[in-house]
Amino acid sequence: MNAANPETATTPGTSGAASAGVATTASLLSPEYRSQAWDRLGSEEFDVVVIGGGIVGVGSALDAATRGLKVALVEARDFASGTSSRSSKMFHGGLRYLEQLEFGLVREALHERELSLSTLAPHLVKPLPFLAPLTKRVVERPYMAAGMFLYDTMGGAKSVPAQKHLTRAGALRLAPGLKRGALVGGIRYFDTVVDDARHTMTVARTAAHYGAVVRTSTQVVDFLREADRVSGVVVRDSETGATTEIRSTVVINATGVWTDELQALSHQKGRFRVRASKGVHILVPRDRIVSDVALILRTEKSVLFVIPWGIHWIIGTTDTDWNLDLAHPAATATDIDYILDHVNKVLITELTREDITGVYAGLRPLLAGESDETSKLSREHAVAAIAPGLVTIAGGKYTTYRVMGSDAVDAAEAYLPHKIPASCTEKVPLLGADGYYALTNQTTSIAREHDVHPHRVTHLLNRYGSLIGDVLALAEGDRSLLEPLAGAPQYLRVEALYAAKAEGALHLEDVLARRTRISIEYPDRGLEASAEVADLIAPVLGWSAADIARELENYGARVAAEIESQGMPDDETADALRAAAPEARGEILEPVPVPGVEHRASRH
Repeated sequence: MNAANPETATTPGTSGAASAGVATTASLLSPEYRSQAWDRLGSEEFDVVVIGGGIVGVGSALDAATRGLKVALVEARDFASGTSSRSSKMFHGGLRYLEQLEFGLVREALHERELSLSTLAPHLVKPLPFLAPLTKRVVERPYMAAGMFLYDTMGGAKSVPAQKHLTRAGALRLAPGLKRGALVGGIRYFDTVVDDARHTMTVARTAAHYGAVVRTSTQVVDFLREADRVSGVVVRDSETGATTEIRSTVVINATGVWTDELQALSHQKGRFRVRASKGVHILVPRDRIVSDVALILRTEKSVLFVIPWGIHWIIGTTDTDWNLDLAHPAATATDIDYILDHVNKVLITELTREDITGVYAGLRPLLAGESDETSKLSREHAVAAIAPGLVTIAGGKYTTYRVMGSDAVDAAEAYLPHKIPASCTEKVPLLGADGYYALTNQTTSIAREHDVHPHRVTHLLNRYGSLIGDVLALAEGDRSLLEPLAGAPQYLRVEALYAAKAEGALHLEDVLARRTRISIEYPDRGLEASAEVADLIAPVLGWSAADIARELENYGARVAAEIESQGMPDDETADALRAAAPEARGEILEPVPVPGVEHRASRH
C-alpha cells in the first residue's frame, strides 16, 4: 500500500516482509495506528513487553521482533524524550574511555559505529573529521598517537580515514579560529554525528515494521504477577488516564535513569543501581567559530566537544551528579559558564551568552558504585533478571544500543517457552536506509520533479532516507507544504505534517523538540514557528481551537521556564523553575505511586 496515505492504517504490527526502505502501514505511527495499538495491547498476549522508548528500549524491541517474537513496546512520554534526545549527537567509540582502559567498550562501540555508518543507517549517521589539539611538546604526541592507533584499528574495518598528524600550522589551517598559543600541533581523526532523537524514532518505526506494537504516552503503573513470576504490566494512557493490562511472558525494563523507579514499582531489589549524571550542551551559530573540523578539547575532568550541527556548533558537555527531576533536567548558569570558560580558552574570538542559540540538558544512566566521580562511572551496560519474568538493562552508550538490545533479549530467552533465533539486527537496515545511496545520486532529478531546491532534497534525504517519497507525496495537491516554515526556515512545512501522520508525534513539543530540532536551533526556541506547526498538525490529531491554544500555552510556558532556569546559579533553583512548567501529557504520573511507599506528590 502506498505510504503516502498514512491515514489509511491497517492493524499495527501485522507487516514485516517489505523492504526497510519503504514504509508500510505497520510502521506509520498515525493516530489510527495508536488507537488500534491500545486495543491490541489490552486484548492480546505478547512474548515480550519492553518498557521505555529510548534508544535501548526501541533497540530491544527491534531485536526481539526480528527474532520472530511477539513484541509490545510502551513509553510514558515520547520516543527519545529522555536521555536519547539530549546526547552529544555522536556515534563514537569513546576515545577518552581508552584512558580508563575500557578497551572492550571502545572496541564494541567502534564496530557499532561502522555498522551504522555503512549499513544500518547511512542516511542518519555521517562521518565527521575531528581535530585533537596537542598542547605539550614531545610527550603528548606519541601518547595520543598510540591511543589513536588503537582507535583506528579496534572494532574491525573502517570506512573513515585513519589519523593524520599535523604541525601547529597544519592544525590552524583546519581550525583558524583557535589561538596560536592554544596548541603546538594536532591530530585529525574521524568519528560520526547523528540526530539522536530522529534515529531513536526510526528504530522504533523499524521495530513496528517488523511486527512490534509500539505506543507512546503509555505509562507502566504496575506489574502483573502469577505467583512469584511477573506476567505483564498495567499501563495508563498519559493522554486520557485510561488503563489496561498487557499480558506477556517476559518484561524488559529499559528505562534508563528511571530504572530504579521501575524496580521499586516491581517490589524487587535490583542487582545494580543507576545513577544520573547531568550533561549540558549549548548551541552557537556556525560563524562564531572559524573551523572546518569538529574539536575535542581536554578539560580537567573530561573532554569538551565542539561539533558542527547544520548552521550551528554544539558545544559540551558537563558531567555532574543529578538527584532532582528525571524528566526535565535543568541547565544552570554555572553549567553554561563552565562550557563558555573552557571553550574560550582556545578561541581567538571568545563566545558570550549573547551568542547562544539553544541549550539542552540530559541525564546519562550510569552504573553506580565504581567511583564517586560521574565522569569515571562505567559506561558499560549490565543486564540482570531481578525476578522471574522481569529483565532489567541499564548503563551503556548510545552507540552500543544494538548490542544492549540483543543482550536484553538473550537474557529474556530464559523465561520463554522455546528457544529463539540469534540476533540478526546487525544485518537489518533501519527504515530509510535501503536505496539511500541511489537516491543521493538522483538528488537533482528529485529536485526537478518536485520543483524544490537540491539542497532541500539533500536535507530530506539525510532525515528520511529512502522514505523521502512518502514525505514529498503529502504535498501533492498542496504546494504550500513544500514551503519552509516561516519561523524555522531550515524545515519544510510538510515535515511537521509528516511527524503527526507517520512518526507518532502527539504534541507540539514532540515536533519542535524531537521530530525536528527547532527548539534548540533558533534563538526563540521555536516560539515563532509554534503556531504554524500547531495549525498543520491539528487536523491530523483532531485538535479543537481550545486544544491548539492549550498546546501553544504549554509550549510557551516550557520555553519560558527553560530560559529562566538557565539563569539560575544552582541545580535546586533551576529545577524548581523548570518543574513548574505544565506537562504536555496531562495524565502523566510523576513519580508513579508505589503502594506502601511514601512518595512526593505528583506534578500532575
